[in-house]
Amino acid sequence: MSDAIKHECGIALVRLKKPLDFYLQKYGTALYGVNKMYLLMEKQHNRGQDGAGLANIKFDMKPGKRYISRHRSNDKTPIQDLFQHINKRIDEGIGNNREKLQDAEWLKENLPYVGELYLGHLRYGTYGGNSIENCHPFLRQNNWVTRNLILAGNFNMTNVDELFEQLVDLGQHPKEKADTVTILEKIGHFLDEQNEDIYRRYKEQGLAKRDISQQIAKELDIQKILTDSAKKWDGGYAMAGLFGHGDAFVLRDPSGIRPAFYYDDDEITVVASERPVIQTAFDVPFSEIKEVNPGHALIIRKNGDISMEMVREPLERKACSFERIYFSRGNDADIYRERIELGKSVCPAILDEVEFDLKRTVFSFIPNTAEISFYGMIKGMESYLNQVKHDKILKYEGTLDSEKLTELLSIRPRVEKAIWKDVKMRTFITEDSSRDDLVSHVYDITYETVKPDDNLVVIDDSIVRGTTLKQSIIKILDRLNPKKIVVVSSAPQIRYPDCYGIDMAKLGDFIAFRAAIALLKESGLDNVIDHVYERCLAQKHLPDEEIQNFVKDIYAPFSPEQISDKIAQILTPEGTKAEVKIIYQGISSLHKACPNNTGDWYFTGDFPTPGGMRVVNKAFLNFYEGKNVRAY
Repeated sequence: MSDAIKHECGIALVRLKKPLDFYLQKYGTALYGVNKMYLLMEKQHNRGQDGAGLANIKFDMKPGKRYISRHRSNDKTPIQDLFQHINKRIDEGIGNNREKLQDAEWLKENLPYVGELYLGHLRYGTYGGNSIENCHPFLRQNNWVTRNLILAGNFNMTNVDELFEQLVDLGQHPKEKADTVTILEKIGHFLDEQNEDIYRRYKEQGLAKRDISQQIAKELDIQKILTDSAKKWDGGYAMAGLFGHGDAFVLRDPSGIRPAFYYDDDEITVVASERPVIQTAFDVPFSEIKEVNPGHALIIRKNGDISMEMVREPLERKACSFERIYFSRGNDADIYRERIELGKSVCPAILDEVEFDLKRTVFSFIPNTAEISFYGMIKGMESYLNQVKHDKILKYEGTLDSEKLTELLSIRPRVEKAIWKDVKMRTFITEDSSRDDLVSHVYDITYETVKPDDNLVVIDDSIVRGTTLKQSIIKILDRLNPKKIVVVSSAPQIRYPDCYGIDMAKLGDFIAFRAAIALLKESGLDNVIDHVYERCLAQKHLPDEEIQNFVKDIYAPFSPEQISDKIAQILTPEGTKAEVKIIYQGISSLHKACPNNTGDWYFTGDFPTPGGMRVVNKAFLNFYEGKNVRAY
């Protein structure tokens, strides 16, 4: 993506089901869990770059022995910093006694992070600061083993104010108004309640207090704790939790917005935000990795049993399509096929734009995440050219000589690496004019790949703000002297904010929104803007079931093509010699390419929860009132 946007987070959970000595004997190390966590987190590095954290729980430790370890990092290279810290702690504990590495029981008793249950988190923050306090996992500590709670997640709640007030009504005094804190404390509240209930029951039966803890650990109803906690949650989430005694869970929102995958066998249970990282880290086939069901929790009991339990009634599946277009790793088998289809589906619009003149059209992509869609685009062009060859061969009706046949068979799309991204360049300069000049040199071109009368088609995975296109890419591509520059987005126009974990919070940032506003003003339809403001304002205090997305009216007077043309006009830098056109993916083509991930609210405005409707209206109120603030 030429305009980088931030994504929420990724999770990784590993539960070792065998004694640690088993992994020492079979895999040569009792640090098997730590090593696998490093792999899972590093393979999801595309998701989290602002921070990382890891927590570990040891089972059945004697009183007085530490059984929970946690470390978080907001270093520039957080994963490396995190595991360097862990390895240093382990090395310091072993000292010169290297033979202790072959004693799994000693390692568990004496070293941190050598235990049975792990939870890792990758943060790519969209809200709040970037301090260490914003990094997961979060820890709610208690001297009772069964009251300890560790939480990490890929989530964003739209109704944090309401959740905060609920905690206050329960008599709590939350330290801050953030979704991570409110979720942690809400689960903690119902965890405490169950602890109290079970404790009182066994105390009345005369059971010794020291034995009651074991009964609590056996009888905690994780499904009920989560069901009671999640009743009022509005947002997208895939969150994982560990309890001090050894139970764990991974919970997914009712619409399946945020992804979560798991694998289970007799040695391990593993959960991650992306399927291929499990495949790679554990060398297991695609078919054996499953999704956590929307509205359900995968519950992993201390005894190793797992179950999928409903926590919230599932809603219509609205899994995030942006996961498929941009955020998730393209080596997932399904995502690879989907991105290929996204590239193929834009071919008809491209052919119309270049007037089917592929002899004078060069195809390229804007590095790097658009590469797979680029392959799909080229496959689509090859299919078109194969049909052209087929028709021409039949046309000759037996008069085709060897020279003409060779000429026909040589027709293929012209593919070039026309633009490069210099990964060594960093836009660290804060002074605007100098920074803009630096940005313009982050990308570079391959000279002599385009002739002066050629069309140049470049595909990007999405165009959100268009800033990099205007400040850098179009200017650079224009140096190649093409007749026309066609920028293709494999995603549809981003028209609405996301409030479920992607950092798209302000309407005024979106080039599609700015183009629609400009068209309204040029067409003398300024009253539409005022009318939308009045309607958004009027429903600020309406109940959830009555909330509507009135921002759709901003786009209603115009076709997608009209808005795309206006976007091209806005993003064309002054002095550009080439004609600039912009093509976006169609909504129906998106759904055809990604049939199982139909969440498209940032494109269509069809939010799956009432909180999303409130956010989009609030975002418009902020825009209209000139408030450059987030809508959630």
